[in-house]
Amino acid sequence: MPSDGIIAVDSQSAPVRVGEWRRFTRVFLGRGLVIFGFLVILLLVLTAIFAPFFAPHDPYTIDLDSRLAKPSATHWLGTDSVGRDTLSRVIFGTRTSLLVGLVAIGIAASIGMTLGLVAGFYGGWVYSVIMRVVDAIMAFPMILLAMVIAALLGGGIVNVIIALGVSMMPSYARLMSAQVMSIKQTDYVMAERSLGSSNMRIMFQHIAPNCLPPLIVLVTMMLGATILAEAGLSFLGVGIEPPTAAWGAMVSEGREYLLSDPVLSIAPGAAIMLVVFAFNMIGDGLRDALDPRLRGII
Repeated sequence: MPSDGIIAVDSQSAPVRVGEWRRFTRVFLGRGLVIFGFLVILLLVLTAIFAPFFAPHDPYTIDLDSRLAKPSATHWLGTDSVGRDTLSRVIFGTRTSLLVGLVAIGIAASIGMTLGLVAGFYGGWVYSVIMRVVDAIMAFPMILLAMVIAALLGGGIVNVIIALGVSMMPSYARLMSAQVMSIKQTDYVMAERSLGSSNMRIMFQHIAPNCLPPLIVLVTMMLGATILAEAGLSFLGVGIEPPTAAWGAMVSEGREYLLSDPVLSIAPGAAIMLVVFAFNMIGDGLRDALDPRLRGII
């Protein structure tokens, strides 16, 4: 029993409060797989930026005298059916995958979040109209809808981006509207209304920022899904048009030589698998780090 009227407080009776950034980094970087995923994505970005410096050969130069060459000191992963260096095409394929993934997700997230914000905030017939359109799009499987749109528009990077952006937009609209409908009933939003703030100010300064954590997680995880979908479209022949280096198209081209030259399909397939796994690990880490139930607590 402490003397002088001092009351002892058990240090374990209350959680230790920490700064937001410190808590975020501690949780996010507390798992080895998340760090591995972060390093893979960092390597992907650097490879896409400096692809001409990393690639040992021009990925588009045809050399029929060296077609289907085995891995060697000159061609580390061999060459394809027209003599193009496989490693160089895998390296340049990072540019295609990153470009399609980031732009398609940017389109899907910006349109979907805007529609979800408007639908959730105004409710009523506005919500009904927007969500019924979203439901109609969601009635089709994402990859099937993207394949139909890409086939109608034709191949090419721009059309693939449009197809993937439209097909992935409903996920963001749904999540955003659910977040908005919950947050708009909070006390601080009601206080803003009582002060006479405009709807635009309430939506974009008070509601939208508080909806971002789960949407950031969704964006990260959907990046991997977008890259995988682009590879699927290219594999089926409705995605990136040759001779552009694209991992899915490389897997498709190499399947004819799986027994004689399996590296032609295995190399780009391994790149797809590694990148999708890395984005999923980062998304999982962000979900733990941004979980409001853990905010400010070690």
